[in-house]
Amino acid sequence: MSFHPNDVQRRARLASAAIFLATVFLAGSFFRTQVLQHSQYALQSEENRLREVPLPAPRGVIYDRNGLILAENLPGYSVSLLAPGVDSLRAALQRLSGTIPLSPEQVNQAVRRFRRAPNRPAVIFPDASFDVVSVLEEHRVEFPGLIIQSSPKRYYPDGPAMAAFVGYTGEINEAELASPTFTGYKAGQQVGKDGLERQYEALLRGREGTRFVEVDARGRVVREAGARQDLRPEAAPPLYTNIDLDLQRFVVEIFGDSLVGGVVAMEPKTGAVLALHSAPTFDPNRFIGGIPADYWRALNEDGRRPLYNKAIKGTYAPASTWKLATAVMAIEQGLVALDDHMPVACAGGYQYGNRRFKCWDKKGHGNVTLAQAIEVSCDVYFYQLGLKIGLSRLVAGGIEMGARERSGIDLPSETRSLFPSAPAVEYYNRRFGARGWSNAVSLNLAIGQGENSQTVVNMARFYSALATDGRAAQPRIVRGEAVHVPMFRLESEQLDGVQKALAGVVQRGTAAASQLRGVMLAGKTGTAQNPHDPNRDHAWFVGFAPADDARIVVAVMLEFGLHGSRAARIASKIIEHYLRVRPEQALSTEGD
Repeated sequence: MSFHPNDVQRRARLASAAIFLATVFLAGSFFRTQVLQHSQYALQSEENRLREVPLPAPRGVIYDRNGLILAENLPGYSVSLLAPGVDSLRAALQRLSGTIPLSPEQVNQAVRRFRRAPNRPAVIFPDASFDVVSVLEEHRVEFPGLIIQSSPKRYYPDGPAMAAFVGYTGEINEAELASPTFTGYKAGQQVGKDGLERQYEALLRGREGTRFVEVDARGRVVREAGARQDLRPEAAPPLYTNIDLDLQRFVVEIFGDSLVGGVVAMEPKTGAVLALHSAPTFDPNRFIGGIPADYWRALNEDGRRPLYNKAIKGTYAPASTWKLATAVMAIEQGLVALDDHMPVACAGGYQYGNRRFKCWDKKGHGNVTLAQAIEVSCDVYFYQLGLKIGLSRLVAGGIEMGARERSGIDLPSETRSLFPSAPAVEYYNRRFGARGWSNAVSLNLAIGQGENSQTVVNMARFYSALATDGRAAQPRIVRGEAVHVPMFRLESEQLDGVQKALAGVVQRGTAAASQLRGVMLAGKTGTAQNPHDPNRDHAWFVGFAPADDARIVVAVMLEFGLHGSRAARIASKIIEHYLRVRPEQALSTEGD
């Protein structure tokens, strides 16, 4: 078969064009791959050859107001494994368990960590002991994917004394990883779990570094050093607090192992928290690297609830410490003065309708003034004062004084205090039904019982307003600018009279056993009904000193403390220690 010369020439031109286009296409592809996308493929090659080993950053050191360490970092060790897949990881862990005992939970935890971050080594021991590290170093050649490295370990020198406000750290969990709060975090990293560690996580975390190791096609480490320049971690800056470590230690010593309750000590003018304690406590150092199961079980089975922060989460009827709120409302509204009497003198009780409301002193207090009623904590006087104010104004006044709010302390998980909402009638109708209550609720509210439960820190905040100028200082543990919130407005003479009445509580009233030599202590006791055990009341005292120019406010609440005078003696000792004064010798009284 023959072709015409023109056909041959035409086909030759087509073939040349096809070859030219193919050559141009291949040249373009080679140029794009080797020049334009060089860095991308080089990175992919590096990623196939290199594995990132995270280098944890030291967390910021936390200091008290005098530069003493509250939280620091100590040298520690972590052990992890590099593996190409889950099956390989399980096989490596199975071999490793022949050298170091591994529980099923440790194996499962390592697998979960790997699945959350398959490009990072699976951590086996986040806080390995020196003995474990020594054994593994001896058998290191048997486990090519084993990574042993130093890692900063969080440490709290005073341990249990700090637990109520410092908190602790732990490995980030899946819920936290999914939270916007922890955007940018990676599985296996340590984060603050509670207290200051959680509140100031963004400041305390530092910047994680990276070490690169070279692996073969099966994921085994073939070179640990020099594979690529490491990225060094950056330590976080220090965090300075208002805590007085000496006072904090003293508070913890007073409570010991027997008392149950909460304490907040603060500067009334600035809100600086000097000490905060919840008893019983726990050791946050035991939480680092994973909480031992037996320790966790013991904490949760302890009926005294050591994990429940009674200073910022516990809500308790404020009892007679709330009488100052009632008194301030009445004075502010012009309904009573400090030297006014009530129509009915106290004879141990007050008849309202068909019910008799008792006074804590069955013998009665007689015909007392408001100032005297504060000193002796006369319930009958305040029953009548509550009726005079009226339910609506009692509720509205309490709300204005922050009775339904959090104190705003810079700690996570603070509980909101409980108090009726306004309008009061609607609140009680919703709660009890239109016919399920009477105006008698005013009598209970006036003396700090009924539908009123406050946190220890919120009562400390309220008394900071009584100790100064009617403005409450927001409690702050970390140094910062003072924030004040107006709570009430009294004339200077009226506020001075209230402060003198509170001083009278300690001089002549229910806290007479708590006087200090050379310093006038002012405050109010309270004995709160315990809904869980009517025979074991809670004990309150909130006070400040010196009475005329307060430098410290202390709120003490003792679960099952029985009498407010007991809490007053503890608060007095705390103030005595802080102001470096001595106690007066006084007769003990057991009063409300």
